[in-house]
Amino acid sequence: MGQAIDRLADFVASARWEDVPDAVRDHARLVLLDTVGVMLAGSERPEVASLRRQLGSTGTGATLLARGWGSQDPRTAALLNGIAGRAIELCEGLRLVSGQAAIQVLPGILAIAQARHACGRDVLGAFIVGYETAGRLCAAFTPRPLAHQNGQASLLAAAAAGARMAGLDGEGVSRAMRISTTLLLTPSYTNVVAGATTLNVAGGMSGFVGALAPELAQAGFTAQPGAIEEALGQMVGTGFDAGHLVDDLGSSWAIMRNYFRLYACCNPIHPALDALHVALAQLRPQPDQIERIDIATYRFAAVMKNPEPPNFFASKYSLPHAAAVLVVRGRLGHAGLDDSALADPQVAMLRRRVHIEEDPAMSERAPTWRPARVTVVLKDGRSATHAVESHRGDFNQPFERSEILAKFRELAGHVLTAEGVQQAESMLLALDTIGDFDQAIGSLRHHVLSA
Repeated sequence: MGQAIDRLADFVASARWEDVPDAVRDHARLVLLDTVGVMLAGSERPEVASLRRQLGSTGTGATLLARGWGSQDPRTAALLNGIAGRAIELCEGLRLVSGQAAIQVLPGILAIAQARHACGRDVLGAFIVGYETAGRLCAAFTPRPLAHQNGQASLLAAAAAGARMAGLDGEGVSRAMRISTTLLLTPSYTNVVAGATTLNVAGGMSGFVGALAPELAQAGFTAQPGAIEEALGQMVGTGFDAGHLVDDLGSSWAIMRNYFRLYACCNPIHPALDALHVALAQLRPQPDQIERIDIATYRFAAVMKNPEPPNFFASKYSLPHAAAVLVVRGRLGHAGLDDSALADPQVAMLRRRVHIEEDPAMSERAPTWRPARVTVVLKDGRSATHAVESHRGDFNQPFERSEILAKFRELAGHVLTAEGVQQAESMLLALDTIGDFDQAIGSLRHHVLSA
């Protein structure tokens, strides 16, 4: 028991930058850039800004990636930045398994890096191996049916990455991960239907644990040898199979199998929205010309059919709402799926004309594929149908690099000036050349919009 975990921990502690392929490094920079952009824009959400004000700014430790560019101790900074990154439903995620690795692993790394004045290469190296740990743990883990993956397997990966960032050896990384099993959370997908933003706190707690776990290990706290297997297999989950946990370790990289999001809503509904986009382009209807929109898709997406989402957060998990916004506004990015969309009378009218059903044949093909079929019927009798195998940005049709950069520039512009956005982009894309990450983040202070 624990041998595979220990091998994984040894890899986290000892993997060398020189052994990471250039393609992996380059993609990791882009994932990191995307995640920082999401954190910056997410910091503007009212509940996130309010919590930041309540907790205050100590002036020491790590930067709060938000207007004012305040500071907090590394644990609190990681918590707040992590919550912000979960708040707008634009963070990237793991493909084929359930988990949003970057937003749970990165905040703790950034906070510890600032406190330790680490170099950029160490930051990026810890991010890559932390992401790898998340991918492997999530693949081996069987979550409970209602469990959302915030604060579960990826929380342990955040602890592993934080332990590497803190300079722990393989035994220390293993112990930090095992200690963290007592801090695993039980968030539910039911939160999203109710619009319960507490789900985002669970994501932020991974960052908090990423900064705290190394300190607990260094302080002498211990944990049982099989803590991870027990916690993931019997406590928060229903199974954990470590049989393939370290297969191809160091030659197969989870971060290369991620997905990005350009639509500001839950990833499973993206294929249907892509199909709708094509059907609308064929018909070019005005909103009041639409009689109905029929959507067939796989089970996980088909359940997101609440036509009356109660708030901004719930709207991110409503396929009828996102479809209606696409018809009315023609876009589904952060600016399109905003608070005002909920109050738009045309959007509200169209939501009730979207009809969703599960196609069992499509469900059988998920999650390898994420199929959807959409038919738009107009009041004059014209119609258009389009089907997709999966969404844009998936393996078969990845987003262009320019699209990810444009997303970062839009999101970062909520907190940084135009010059600051440009400087942040250049810095993050050349992160491995930076000698002191704390100084690099500090240099952006002069380009931050006032709180």
